[in-house]
Amino acid sequence: MTSLSIGLDRDKKTPLATQIYAAIRAGIESGQIPSDAKLPSWRDLAAQLGVSRGTVRIAYERLVDEQLATSHGAAGTRVNERPAVSGTSDGAPAQSSDTSPIPELFHSFGAKPLPFQMGVPAQDAFPYKLWSRVMVRAARLTAASPVGYPDPRGDPDLRREVAAYLGIARGIRCSPSQVLITAGFAGALGLVVRALALEGNGAWFEDPGFPLTRTALALARMDVTAVPVDAEGLDVAAGVRMAPAARLAVVTPGQQAPLGMTMTLARRHALLDWAHDNGAWIVEDDYLSELQLEGRAAPALASLDQGGRVLHIGTFSKTISPALRLGFLVVPPERARLFGDVAACLAPAPGAPIQRAVADFLQEGHYLRHLRRMKRLYAARREALLRCLRKEAAGVLDVQATAGMAVVTRLRTEASDVDVAARALRAGLAPVPLSPWYMHTPAASGLLLGVTNVDARRLVADCRRLADLVAMSK
Repeated sequence: MTSLSIGLDRDKKTPLATQIYAAIRAGIESGQIPSDAKLPSWRDLAAQLGVSRGTVRIAYERLVDEQLATSHGAAGTRVNERPAVSGTSDGAPAQSSDTSPIPELFHSFGAKPLPFQMGVPAQDAFPYKLWSRVMVRAARLTAASPVGYPDPRGDPDLRREVAAYLGIARGIRCSPSQVLITAGFAGALGLVVRALALEGNGAWFEDPGFPLTRTALALARMDVTAVPVDAEGLDVAAGVRMAPAARLAVVTPGQQAPLGMTMTLARRHALLDWAHDNGAWIVEDDYLSELQLEGRAAPALASLDQGGRVLHIGTFSKTISPALRLGFLVVPPERARLFGDVAACLAPAPGAPIQRAVADFLQEGHYLRHLRRMKRLYAARREALLRCLRKEAAGVLDVQATAGMAVVTRLRTEASDVDVAARALRAGLAPVPLSPWYMHTPAASGLLLGVTNVDARRLVADCRRLADLVAMSK
C-alpha cells in the first residue's frame, strides 16, 4: 500500500467507504498492489485518511465479499491471488511479468544448490550455528549503536579486517582507507566504471570469460574486445593489436574463469606495463580469493602494482555465502577520496549488521579456519568427481582441466552444450554450458561442473544421469 495513493473527495456524494474500496480494488486489478500483500489495519488506514475505523471496515468487507481479499483475523487482511491476464478489454498493455534478471545465467534465485552448480559454496558444510551466533550478536550491537548515517565506504572494523586479510593471504599492502565495502562484485565494478568515468570507452575482456561481467561492461556502454587467453593467461600482445586504445582490462589472474590457469609473472608485468604506458586501468577479479585447491594461491596482481593502475575486487560469495551480497574493492591511495565520494553519492556500502558480522567472523579467526576446512573438502569432492567422470562418462565427456572449484569438460559428441545443460536442469542437475563464455567462434562446447555441492551418496547416479543426457543429445 506504500505505493498506492488514496485520494478522498469529501464533496462527492459517493460514500467515503466506497471511494476507499474503489481505490484499493483498482490497485489490485492493475497489479500495483501485488497478490498476498497485507493491507493496513483498520486503525492505521483510518488514521492515515482521517476517517473512522468503521468506514475502512466497510471498504474491507466489500473487498472480502468480492473475493479480492481475505481476512485473517488478528493477522490482518491480505490480497488474494489473481489470475494472470494477457491484456485488457480496452486495448491497454498488460502488466509486465516478474521475470528474473539474466535468466540465461541464473536458473533460480534463492533455491537450494543443485549438483554440479557453480558459484556457490557447500550447502552442507557451512557452520550455521556459529554464523547464527555471530549474526545475532552483530544485530544486537548494531541496534544499540548511535542512530546516524554509517560510513558509505563500509564499516571501519570490516575495512580494517579486510586490509589485514589481504596483506596476509593475497600479498597486498594497503590501508583501510583504500578499502571500500560493496554490494558484491557487481557493486564494485559499477563503482569503478562510475568513479573513473569509463562509460563509452574500450575494455579488454578475457575470451572465454564470465558472461555476467561482459554483460555489465556492455550495459555501461563500453566497447568490449574479447582478448584470447592461453596457458599463460590473458594474451596482452593480442590485446594491444586488437584494441590499443582500450582504457580498461578485466582479468582473473589468480585462477582464470572458467579455464583455471594462473597468469604468469611475465604476462602480469606486461599487463601492468600496458596500463602504465597507456593510462589504462586493470580490474583484478579475485573471485576465488585464496581457494586454491592445490598448493598455495599466487599473490594478487595488485601486489605487483607500483603505478596505482590496479583495482582489486574480491567478495565473500564463494567463501561464506552469495546471499550476503558483500564484496570489497581496493583502490590506489591517491584515488581513495574520489571513490569515497562516489560511494557516498551513488553506491554506499550494504547494511550495517551484515558488515559487523563478517568483521567479527574475520577478527575472531573463524574465516581462515573455515577456508582451510573448505579447501580440504572441495579438493576431496573434486577428486571424487574426477574418478566418477572417468568411470561413468568417459565415452561422452572429456575432462580438460580442473579450474578452482569446477571441472572443465568438453563434449565428445556433436550435441549443443546449451541444450544439454537445459535438459540436465529439468533433471535436477545444474552443469553450466561452456560455449556462452566465449565471444568469438569457434567456441568450445563443454560443461563446467561445480564440485562444492556434489553428494558422495548420489555422485555415481548423478554422473550416469548426466552422461545419459549427453548421449541422448547427439
